[in-house]
Amino acid sequence: METNELITGKAFVNGRWIVGTDSFEVVNPATDTVVENVADLTVSDVRYAVKVAHHAWISFKTMDVVQRASLLENWYRLILEHKQELAEIITVESGKSLTDSLGEVDYGASFVLWFAEESKRCYGETMPAPKMSNRILTIKQGIGVVAAITPWNFPLAMVTRKVAPAIAAGCTVILRPASQTPLTALALAILAEKAGCPAGVFNVVTGTDSSGIGYELSTNPLIRKLSFTGSTSVGKQLMKQAADHIKKVSLELGGNAPFIVFEDADIEAAVQGAIFAKFRNGGQTCVAVNRFLIQDAIFDEFSQRLMEAVATLVVGNGLDEGVQLGPLINKKGLDKVHKHVTDAVDKGARILQGGKAIGGLFYEATVLADVPVNALIAKEETFGPVASLFRFKTEEEAIQLANNTEFGLAAYFYSNDVHRCWRVAEALEAGMVGVNEGQISFAGAPFGGIKESGIGREGSRYGLDEYTELKYINFGVAKR
Repeated sequence: METNELITGKAFVNGRWIVGTDSFEVVNPATDTVVENVADLTVSDVRYAVKVAHHAWISFKTMDVVQRASLLENWYRLILEHKQELAEIITVESGKSLTDSLGEVDYGASFVLWFAEESKRCYGETMPAPKMSNRILTIKQGIGVVAAITPWNFPLAMVTRKVAPAIAAGCTVILRPASQTPLTALALAILAEKAGCPAGVFNVVTGTDSSGIGYELSTNPLIRKLSFTGSTSVGKQLMKQAADHIKKVSLELGGNAPFIVFEDADIEAAVQGAIFAKFRNGGQTCVAVNRFLIQDAIFDEFSQRLMEAVATLVVGNGLDEGVQLGPLINKKGLDKVHKHVTDAVDKGARILQGGKAIGGLFYEATVLADVPVNALIAKEETFGPVASLFRFKTEEEAIQLANNTEFGLAAYFYSNDVHRCWRVAEALEAGMVGVNEGQISFAGAPFGGIKESGIGREGSRYGLDEYTELKYINFGVAKR
């Protein structure tokens, strides 16, 4: 990668770039080489950032909505102008293929443009009053200082999906990106500053003290809203901590997505959808398919076609031409994939394709057939390039298997029976359902889950509501 002017190791607080008293290394998972040393801020540094964000909010909340929209539009244009540089940063710190990273830049930028436009449509309403001497109305106001904690697997899109609606609503933000992938967030801060973002409105605090920083962001009384994307276990802990101050929370947590293929489905379309829904970013996405449920009558045909498609996927350094799958993010992730595959095979599953590590943090794109329901991979999120195929006989059995999990983020199914499509879409316990579609997320749709997959929605008009408070006003109208 050529010199990239958007790479910095300094944190961004109150419009200033700071080095901190210590630093940590960001490592390219494909090459195991250091990309950059980044400021390792302390809890005291984060507490200071919260104070300046609160101070900035006092004035920023009075900014005209058209000015906030213009700020976001400027940021959007700069993100697209620097698409290549941003994509390269995403690839070297997360490992995903450059093709995936370029797609993420477009996807992430779309949220900035969406909320620039949506900021002008943050409507209240009038309501009939019980007496003619009164007028009743509601307005929506920005909630205040927002703490946003983002994961490593989408280091750009998860930032814009939180920061853009917060700014659109008139909030200020403390962003804590994952320590594995902070460089993309810092690059976005460089562009936000160029776009004219006022000092203290968008702050990026980097650090390795995850529990300490998380505790500060979830308990500091100046923070009114906490938005977190990550594991269910961490989300539960943050929610408990935030409860002491009754903070508004949005949590986008783990998943265990089913992908059902019925015997009346278009199998070729289902295979194409499966490749995207399972293998994007090497299976390291929260909406990645974890369980393929295939009806008996077409199990052999589907598994054969999927195996053939998976065999063509190229694994390697994401910056190399033609690579489609990069490495796992770290050894812990690699070990979990190996554990899940080994457990499934020990319990009777068959390896149709792949099934082993191939050096460093790389793992073959894998297809397992006839996986038993008691396998670990049936219950736990694998977060890796492994397609696990289970058999079912009836529609009722498929729905029961799909819903047999504490998670409820995404679900997918393929069928050409319109009646079945309605029945199954309504019966699946998930916040998002793809019907004959493996790509379900875009800025105008509400992204989020049910059960232990989270609270709240991101994207769409509902995503703006997450950063506002609804105020009811009752006017008494004096008679003349």
